[in-house]
Amino acid sequence: MGPGEGATPEQNEMAYELGAAIAKEGWTVLTGGREFGVMEAAMKGATDHKGLTIGVLPGDSLQGASEYAQIKIITGMGSARNNINVLSSHVIVVLGMAAGTASEVSLAIKANKKVIFLCQDELTISFFKSVGTYRVSVVSTIKEAIDIMKDYVGMKQIR
Repeated sequence: MGPGEGATPEQNEMAYELGAAIAKEGWTVLTGGREFGVMEAAMKGATDHKGLTIGVLPGDSLQGASEYAQIKIITGMGSARNNINVLSSHVIVVLGMAAGTASEVSLAIKANKKVIFLCQDELTISFFKSVGTYRVSVVSTIKEAIDIMKDYVGMKQIR
């Protein structure tokens, strides 16, 4: 999860690498499904490495959908679709921050989901750790994020 239009080139590059790493583990990448930002970059990384991608779209059509979303779910729900993103995920990896991303993190904490902040600023980390405590992990590399996901998936025996 992360910003769309406001994503930096560095965030997009890291999202691409994260998507690739997730695909290499045989896992699925689920994003907001749109054709820009962290969403598109993560799905492109996964697709380029033969992974499966799911895009949960806000609108009532495929308009604005990323070509890298292999499975496109049209919700017609606008930002309310963020709850679908969260509840359909085992682990939430957050790269960058925007209003929609903040809502996804809040929903994830409320739903008792594991949240991993990748290269996040201190203010964001401090706030979400104060409300999410043990559910929030902080990492600075993709390898660290993957290691936490492996441990979590193994502990929960999620397949």
